[in-house]
Amino acid sequence: MPRPTKRDPGVVTGLRKAITVMTVTVSDSRTPGTDESGIRLRMMLEAAGYSLAPHQIVPDEPDAIRDVVRELIDYNLGDALISTGGTGIAPRDRTYEAIEPMLETKLDGFGEAFRRLSWDDVGARSVLSRAIAGVRAGRFIACLPGSPRAVALATDQLLIPLLEHAVALCRGDTRHSSEHRSLKPK
Repeated sequence: MPRPTKRDPGVVTGLRKAITVMTVTVSDSRTPGTDESGIRLRMMLEAAGYSLAPHQIVPDEPDAIRDVVRELIDYNLGDALISTGGTGIAPRDRTYEAIEPMLETKLDGFGEAFRRLSWDDVGARSVLSRAIAGVRAGRFIACLPGSPRAVALATDQLLIPLLEHAVALCRGDTRHSSEHRSLKPK
């Protein structure tokens, strides 16, 4: 299998097609017509071959954010949840506070990698992001900033290269075969 790169998201495998991703925009102001980050996220994931659950826009309220995660699990709506918005430090940015305590396994490297990648784009402002990822009840969860550029960067450089393998591990498939192993882009 060719290695995924920035220009080539990789070959769509049977596993990738079998992965359903729920996407959520956390915002008090976005509507389906103004949700550029949610639209971009969905277009990129679909182009990479993932199946998508219906998109939701929820207010930046911890209970509403947690309810979406519970729905994902309780109603088996998908294998992964990717959110945009609410990961900054503004008073209404509450995604981190809502999601972080729910994660059974935290992937600290995800936020670290995102901030490292975004440093090249926005410099010191990258440290103001609280992007986070982890696992709850066998589902991969990642929370991205609401900026369309940040969503594109995280999706292209982190999610597409690792989501297939992460979901396989969450499902209990611990083989490290080339069938679903994400490799560092060239």
